[in-house]
Amino acid sequence: MNVQSSDRVLAHSPAPEPVVIRERGQREVFCGLTAIVWLHRRIQDAFFLIVGSRTCAHLMQSAAGVMIFAEPRFATAIIDDRDLAGLADANEELDRVVNRLLERRPEIKMLFLVGSCPSEVIKLDLSKAAERLSKQFTPDVRILNYSGSGIETTFTQGEDNCLASLVPECPVQSETSPASLLVVGTLADVVEDQFRRLFAEMGIVEVAFLPARTSGDLPALGPNTHFLLAQPFLTETARLLKERGCNHLSAPFPLGEEGTTAWLQAAATAFEISAEVFAQTTEMPRARARRAIAHYRDQLDGKRLFFFPDSQLEPPIARFLAHETGMKLLEVGTPYLNQQLLQPELDLLGNDVILSEGSDVEAQLDRCRQAEPDLVVCGLGLANPLEAEGIATKWSIELVFTPIQGYEQAGDLAELFARPLTRRGKLKV
Repeated sequence: MNVQSSDRVLAHSPAPEPVVIRERGQREVFCGLTAIVWLHRRIQDAFFLIVGSRTCAHLMQSAAGVMIFAEPRFATAIIDDRDLAGLADANEELDRVVNRLLERRPEIKMLFLVGSCPSEVIKLDLSKAAERLSKQFTPDVRILNYSGSGIETTFTQGEDNCLASLVPECPVQSETSPASLLVVGTLADVVEDQFRRLFAEMGIVEVAFLPARTSGDLPALGPNTHFLLAQPFLTETARLLKERGCNHLSAPFPLGEEGTTAWLQAAATAFEISAEVFAQTTEMPRARARRAIAHYRDQLDGKRLFFFPDSQLEPPIARFLAHETGMKLLEVGTPYLNQQLLQPELDLLGNDVILSEGSDVEAQLDRCRQAEPDLVVCGLGLANPLEAEGIATKWSIELVFTPIQGYEQAGDLAELFARPLTRRGKLKV
């Protein structure tokens, strides 16, 4: 793959590979803690205890939009000045908080200790804390840990770290177990139900999801497990699953009619589902997806699109928008470009798409303004300034919070991009 630094003049490579701009500059992304916003809704008997500062608490409270009287399944054990100055034993304080939490919330069956920038700065070893507390609360509560620190993660990597912490907890699959399918990545319950139904109609009945809806439903893993990634940012989770002997089914991601069909086809091929059965199962939902997308095609066709790096969802969403809505891709930025996981998407994107990996906000802003896009996909920190300049924007974080996978959500995904263009058009009148 051809790599160019951001200070060089952009030019299409004559080689049959896409141009990639690698950038290592200022970033504008949320930290990995924000993945808790969708994870705590997914695992219904789990609790996420952030070991961090008041800033961490304020971030999570704002991101989740939680009312003060609600009891969400996350909280922050605040590291204060006494902890930072070494006047208090942080481990004793953490043990006290965990004991009080589990006494108050007996429904908790899995507790995640989530590291943050402050906990890493004071070198608080949460892996040892989880091990110590597990001896006290096992088997009633399983206690795990992972890092959501913004020092080393973007916000979707928080989910990757969380799911990676679950893989060692999964039981070993029996050698005599039938072949099973594991779908990896947080999905809305309605999307999971839709996929289960499609797999069942194809004849694939041994299907599990990671994360499951409850902590007690961790799937058994082994050589008879085939897994599909539902999200493109699960690099570490995929690596650990392969180490457990599971077989990765490489495929585009299930976004839009094209991506969902290719994703389902990968499972059908692995389980030797006939072409006739596959076509019969997918024919009607594929038609519904095409009709739903067509409703927005006139608004999106030919519109010029620029992606800032934020969620790692950018390449598959760019493929969907280019192929199924007719949008023109000016640049597709992503925080990290895992070629192994994203190769099916890169093959579909083609060789004339400019990709950028990493962040250099000022350089990317310069290229964005020069390209004069009709729509920019970016984080919240860039959206308002760009809107003030007259550029329509789409918040990239919406693409993580909103159910967009599968046939039935294909129209909703297209609408997410049509909506800001419609709003911009009304403002011009």
